[in-house]
Amino acid sequence: MGKLTEDFESYRTRMNDRIMESANTNIKRFFALDATTYADGALDVKTKEMLGLVASTVLRCDDCIKYHLGKCYEAGVGHDEMNEVFMIANLVGGSIVIPHYRRAVEYWDELNEA
Repeated sequence: MGKLTEDFESYRTRMNDRIMESANTNIKRFFALDATTYADGALDVKTKEMLGLVASTVLRCDDCIKYHLGKCYEAGVGHDEMNEVFMIANLVGGSIVIPHYRRAVEYWDELNEA
C-alpha cells in the first residue's frame, strides 16, 4: 500500500472510530444503511461500487472517490472498466470533475501498484 492509500485508510478508520464513540442512534443507523446498501442484492457489489464512484466523482467528493476506488479495487474492477467508469463520470459531471479525475487516477494507480 502506498502513502496516499495508507494515509486515507488510517485517517478514515481513526475518525470513524471517534465518531462512533459518541454517535447517537440515528448516526449509527445511517452508517449501517450505507454499509448494507452496498451489499450484494439485485446488483452485485462490483456494480454498486462503480455506481458509487460515478456519483462521488460527479459530486466532487475526494474522500468518497478514494473510498469507492478502494472498494472497486477489492471488487476486482479492471483497468478497462475503470476507464469507462471515469468516462461516464466525466460525461455526466462535465469538465469541473477533471481535477477530481486526476486525483482519482493517481489513487487508482497507487492501489494497483500494491
